[in-house]
Amino acid sequence: MATVTSTRPADVGLKREMGLIGATWASETSIIGSGWLFGAYFAAQAVGSAALICWVIGGVCVLVLALVHAELGGMYPVAGGTARFPHFAFGSVAGISFGFFSWLQAVAVAPIECFAVMQYGSYYWHGLYNSTKSNVTGLGFVMTIILMAIFTAINFLAMRLFARVNNVITWWKVAIPVLAIIVLAFKWHSGNFSAGGGFIPKGVTWKDIFAAIPGAGIVFAYLGFEQADQLAGEIKNPQRNLPRAIMLAIGIGTVIYILLQVVFIAAMDPSLLAHGGFGAIACPATGHCATNVSQVVDGPFAAVAGLAGIGTLAIILRLDAFISPFGTGLMYETSTSRVGYGLARNRYFPQVFQKTDSNGVPWISLILAFVLGLVFLLPFPSWHSLVGLVTSASVLMYAAAPLSLGAFRRQVPEADRPYRMPGAVVLAPLAFVIANMIIYWSGFIVVWKLAICLVIGYVVIGIFMAFDPLRPKLNWRSAQWLPVYLLGMGAISWMGNFSGSSVALVAPKNTGDIPFWWDMLVVAGFSVFIYFWAMAVRLPRNEMMELVGSQSGTEPDPAVH
Repeated sequence: MATVTSTRPADVGLKREMGLIGATWASETSIIGSGWLFGAYFAAQAVGSAALICWVIGGVCVLVLALVHAELGGMYPVAGGTARFPHFAFGSVAGISFGFFSWLQAVAVAPIECFAVMQYGSYYWHGLYNSTKSNVTGLGFVMTIILMAIFTAINFLAMRLFARVNNVITWWKVAIPVLAIIVLAFKWHSGNFSAGGGFIPKGVTWKDIFAAIPGAGIVFAYLGFEQADQLAGEIKNPQRNLPRAIMLAIGIGTVIYILLQVVFIAAMDPSLLAHGGFGAIACPATGHCATNVSQVVDGPFAAVAGLAGIGTLAIILRLDAFISPFGTGLMYETSTSRVGYGLARNRYFPQVFQKTDSNGVPWISLILAFVLGLVFLLPFPSWHSLVGLVTSASVLMYAAAPLSLGAFRRQVPEADRPYRMPGAVVLAPLAFVIANMIIYWSGFIVVWKLAICLVIGYVVIGIFMAFDPLRPKLNWRSAQWLPVYLLGMGAISWMGNFSGSSVALVAPKNTGDIPFWWDMLVVAGFSVFIYFWAMAVRLPRNEMMELVGSQSGTEPDPAVH
């Protein structure tokens, strides 16, 4: 058998045509999307100026998770990496679960970005979005389908051309928020930071602050740093460029988001905050919505600029409200196709999803991303209604990364790691705790929906694998912790204090039996227990290397039995 350092998984049919800037902007364009257009508004509405605390906590959490992905991506630079790392570390049972969540979060993001375009676009084309119902209209639904079709068409470009298109879009996407920060900083109203009764408004608790981190779209806004991992099979010199790209992208995104929240609060028209602070800036469920409030709901930053008398900036921001979500949706359509490709490399999806065209594009997987992305348009007719589900699916995907890193450090300690996360003995289990904490904060309403999605995923992938004679064996021993982990997180969420939000008339409720603060201690303790249990039963080194070796050559991949 080849040595550890020379045995690496490889991809078939893809072309390495993306450099450091392209890789950085692949992650950055996913970070700076619709989250910057709406995150500051929903966070301020939820907890007032304390939203700044949320952005800092969220940024620190995501930074730790990004450090983990930087090591994994440099170590094994393969397409759809987040779906493949747990497969190598723990085998197919764990790989199926986390791989499906990786695909689920990717396929659902493009519709979210389309909803953002419709919501901002309704300022000029009123028939796209209904502010009172917070839903896209029938026309908006049709236009969303057309927009997703455009995403798909552009993705058929060769990666070197696609990267150029994305680079141009992303330079704009970074420049416009920076411009907004600079201009709005000159419309400073210090009193806004105590609107509603103080920096932490009256009635706002720490429970509300933690709930706002996933619920207000803060974690969702930070999502996307892992895109360089998803496209790793197409990055030049990935061992050097991929870790740098991830760290650059998350650093730029964190600074921009925190400063955007500062100027959103400071530049808001104080007259709108006079009665109830930021929590009052919302349209009533029934009846007339004040024009100024309606403008803020439909396009927060553009409305702030317009109310501050900066009409030119408002126009630019409404233009960017198309470009920013467009760039993010475009990139997630790309990554969804690569995750589907990766799942086919694992032999969870049919092998036809590995098929690439002459440009190196996994075109069948790309078409599947478009078709199934449309499914998410039906039950989730607004930006905010999809964010909680996607955030939790993403964080469940992220939860697999520290587990994989911990396993790889024990299985192949001598493997080449261009970037080694410092203090991995502490930071890897801490990253797992952080991921589970965000899932818990999302609330029970979101968690039980994820459970339904997972069951559907098991059924679909089970059918796919049943017809594959070369499917990998099911590694039950190395995944014995998985059902305890999933059911345990569900039980803690059910008995905990975070319910989440839902527009459904009937939804299961959490009981609140575990007192606040104690509930988070329970999540942390349970996470540490699961982490070390997973480390104890990880795949043996030889089995892990067989899985890696099975994906290191050319097709057809040998099955591992």
